[in-house]
Amino acid sequence: MPTYVALLRAINVTGRFVKMQTLAEAFHRLGFEDARTYINSGNVIFSSSQRSGDRLAQALEEGLAPLLGFRAEAFVRKDDELRALAERATAMGSPLPAGAEVNVCFLPAVATPEHAAALAQLKSDIDEFEVHGREVYWRCLTRQSDSKFSNAVLERRLKLRTTLRRASMLQGLVSVL
Repeated sequence: MPTYVALLRAINVTGRFVKMQTLAEAFHRLGFEDARTYINSGNVIFSSSQRSGDRLAQALEEGLAPLLGFRAEAFVRKDDELRALAERATAMGSPLPAGAEVNVCFLPAVATPEHAAALAQLKSDIDEFEVHGREVYWRCLTRQSDSKFSNAVLERRLKLRTTLRRASMLQGLVSVL
């Protein structure tokens, strides 16, 4: 069976606190017996015979809502997809100034030309963006707290729900797949 990773939006932020054991148990209740979490931010590794990540994401969003008490958007990627995008993000971070970071913004679908144009308008002296399919790579050339960019800004510009993960976190996640 293929291995997938669900990256859940807004877990353990904005008042939506869920213990990772509770999250893994919710996946088990949905029929994913091998579900396990990685760090405390809504990353779940699991297997499924389902071949469509989009269908899995929809099923997870609908199935988890009553178990968690809120809707958590799910961004599902196969293990090989996650490895490739983590590798790309890491390569984009070399070299970066101290305190700088590469983040990956996960989208629910392939970015459109309109999305790319909206991101081009957000480019600044410290923020650079690259669009690759269903991901946006954000190179922040200083501390993120010095940037005016955030996931909330991205969501407003693209008119989409997204979730963001640091390249360093993704490398750790890939190491346990």
